[in-house]
Amino acid sequence: MKAQRRHPDELVVGLVSISDRASRGAYEDKGLPGLREWLTRALASPWQAHERLVADERAAIEATLIELVDAVGCDLVLTTGGTGPARRDVTPEATLAVATRAMPGFGEQMRRISAAFVPTAILSRQVAVLREGAEHAALIINLPGQPKAIAETLEGLKDADGKAVEAGIFAAVPYCIDLIGGPYVETNEAVVKSFRPKSAVRGR
Repeated sequence: MKAQRRHPDELVVGLVSISDRASRGAYEDKGLPGLREWLTRALASPWQAHERLVADERAAIEATLIELVDAVGCDLVLTTGGTGPARRDVTPEATLAVATRAMPGFGEQMRRISAAFVPTAILSRQVAVLREGAEHAALIINLPGQPKAIAETLEGLKDADGKAVEAGIFAAVPYCIDLIGGPYVETNEAVVKSFRPKSAVRGR
């Protein structure tokens, strides 16, 4: 069912947690609450979320991403889980399969941020893509599986005074959504400061 915006600039977000154990109820899902909590802190403009919990099955992941973009009309889809080298980790493959264009800079920056914390960051295979139709487009981003790592990659690295020393990937998300025809998204700068060229800042 198509999401109904309550405001012209309301962001429609798809949140997808990918886990075999959580999807069958053997493990408490932490991905969806982690994503929801972070967005609540970070977004200063209106938004609505559409959540899905799916197993590590490529066909199911692909179908979920297609549904959220094409049927629900999400502007942004954030996935968590299934991006490592284990045989069941197929989120990147499913994401690329539904894409019209790749956005490699997001994955590069996520690994750069994670490498500041753990050497196993090089094992991460997160990707970001665009899925574009005739009248609608969405940005899809694969995020890590743990809430702490989700926040780190979205917010970036900060010094002891809270000043950003390595930009988080969400700093580029609002402008990307502008460019693909989505709503004008504003962030809470205390969490993450979004960047737009001066010519793209509303009111200028």
